[in-house]
Amino acid sequence: MEITYQGKTLSFTSNQEVFSPHGLDKGTEAMLDQAEVHTDDSILDLGCGFGFVGIYYAATLPQAQVTMVDIDPNAVQLAQANAQKNHVTPTIKQSDGLTAIADAHFDVILSNPPYHENFSVPKHFIEDGYQQLNPNGRFYMVTKRRPWYENKIRTVFGGVKVSEANGYFVFYAQKRVGETRGHTHEKKHTLSKKLQRKLDRAGKH
Repeated sequence: MEITYQGKTLSFTSNQEVFSPHGLDKGTEAMLDQAEVHTDDSILDLGCGFGFVGIYYAATLPQAQVTMVDIDPNAVQLAQANAQKNHVTPTIKQSDGLTAIADAHFDVILSNPPYHENFSVPKHFIEDGYQQLNPNGRFYMVTKRRPWYENKIRTVFGGVKVSEANGYFVFYAQKRVGETRGHTHEKKHTLSKKLQRKLDRAGKH
């Protein structure tokens, strides 16, 4: 199939096992319409599916460093084949969230997360995404639900902007320089206090 976005036409192969197998999802399109991405950014397509977002940026911003990850091996294989089909060479890895790229950092993270009964997947996407953004890095997420995502992103990033389009909510947050927000950071801080109390008690015996 061919997908045209912002005047750029790209060719893709997909199948019924991946999200939005017949074309560009309206939510993803709404997110891309909002996203601020620069020529030489380091970009992460988090939960890439058959690969439209990452391949689009690799094709239109050849100076950018594009990484694409998905937990589904079928999606990864499709994304790799589609990158080759469109003559681009982003980094594509199978990964449970950001675990396989834990040492990498990005200027922009974009995600249309899977919808589940609970929020465990987007929870990790948001928390780990914050940790792996560069200072002033930009985080974009699109969903059909608002309250939980808005509250979670605001808690982790310290703020969030929400826009609505095509029945979807697009969330944008920025990692501010000098701030020490983020759930993972707070967990580590709490753990260190507990360890310190244990050490203090041990020293009194």
